[in-house]
Amino acid sequence: MPKLKTKKALAKKIKITKNKKVLRRSTGQNHYNSKENGKVGRDKKGDKRLFKADEKNVLKRMQV
Repeated sequence: MPKLKTKKALAKKIKITKNKKVLRRSTGQNHYNSKENGKVGRDKKGDKRLFKADEKNVLKRMQV
């Protein structure tokens, strides 16, 4: 049985914490940000957690 390969495209987009939580980058950071207030801009800079159903599939693909 060969080793299972990690999906490298997925590995570059997420971060897995010690307790197996999967973090992703917030969306909507590229442009049209000048009209937003500071709170919205700061919220976009933080990472968000994936939904639990999606976390299960991601961890399976990452061989964790």
